[in-house]
Amino acid sequence: MARNIRPLATRKLCSFIILTMHSTDKHNPLKAVLFDVDGTLADTEQDGHRPAFNAAFQEFGLSWHWDIPLYGRLLQITGGKERIRFYIEQHAPKALNRTDLDEWIASLHKTKTRHFKKLMEQGDIPLRPGVKRLIHELRSKNIKIAIATTTTPENVTYLLQSVLGKDSIDLFDVIGAGDIVPMKKPAPDIYFWVLEKLKLAPSQCIAIEDSENGLLAALAADLPTLITVNNYTRQQNFNGALAVLSDLGEPEQNFTQISDNPQLVDKHWIDAETLQQLIKT
Repeated sequence: MARNIRPLATRKLCSFIILTMHSTDKHNPLKAVLFDVDGTLADTEQDGHRPAFNAAFQEFGLSWHWDIPLYGRLLQITGGKERIRFYIEQHAPKALNRTDLDEWIASLHKTKTRHFKKLMEQGDIPLRPGVKRLIHELRSKNIKIAIATTTTPENVTYLLQSVLGKDSIDLFDVIGAGDIVPMKKPAPDIYFWVLEKLKLAPSQCIAIEDSENGLLAALAADLPTLITVNNYTRQQNFNGALAVLSDLGEPEQNFTQISDNPQLVDKHWIDAETLQQLIKT
C-alpha cells in the first residue's frame, strides 16, 4: 500500500478540483459508469493473466511459477510490472542485482502481454454475467461509459475485441489504462484522470469494481462504488461500497447480494435504473 501513496500536493489539488465540481450537482442523474477491467468485466486474472505470466517466465528461462493461491496474494500489488518487481523482492532477490532490472522487467512484462493476447484471441474468457447487457443498455440511454484500470491499454483492447467485437473500443467514451497516471490503485489517480476527461463530477457517476484496492481508489476519488466480487476478492474488505454482489446478474441468472442493501431486495439484475437509484442514497 505504501508504494501507492499519492503526493500530498497533488492530492490537495485533485481534492480541490473534485470539491469544485461537486458543488452544484448533488442530485444530478447518472451521467456515466466507470468500469474496472480485470476481475470486473471478465475473470481474466486466474485464467488469463496468471498463465500468461507463467508462459513469459518459461520463455525467459525462469523457474518461477505463479500458482492460483500465490497469484491471489500477488494481486494485492496493482500493475503487472510492479507485481513482477514485488515477486523478485520477496522470492528471487538475486535478480535485484541486474544493472538493467527496469528494462528487463519491462521486457518480461511485454512478453507476458503477448501471451495474454494469444489467450484472448482464443476466446476462452467470457465477460462476466450482466456486463455486455449493461454496456449496451447504457449506450442506448446515452449514459457515458468509461474504463479506469491499471492494466495496459493493449490488454484492454485484446479483451474487448475478443468478447465484444473489433469495434468495441468505440463503445467507451474514455479509456484510462496503464501508465498514463503516476500512481496505480489504490491511489485514485486513474479515476481523477477519467473524471477530468469525462468533464463530470463524481456524484454524477458510479464506479464498478471487484477488489478492495479498486474500491479504495474509487472512494478516494469520491465515487459511489458498486462491487462485484470474484474468487480472488470475495473475502476482502468492502466497507464504503454501495453494495457487494456476486455479479451484475441477468434476467435468467440473478445476482446474489453479499452485503445487505435494502434498495436491492427486489432486484435480480443491475440495470441503468438500479444504478441511478443507488447513487441517490
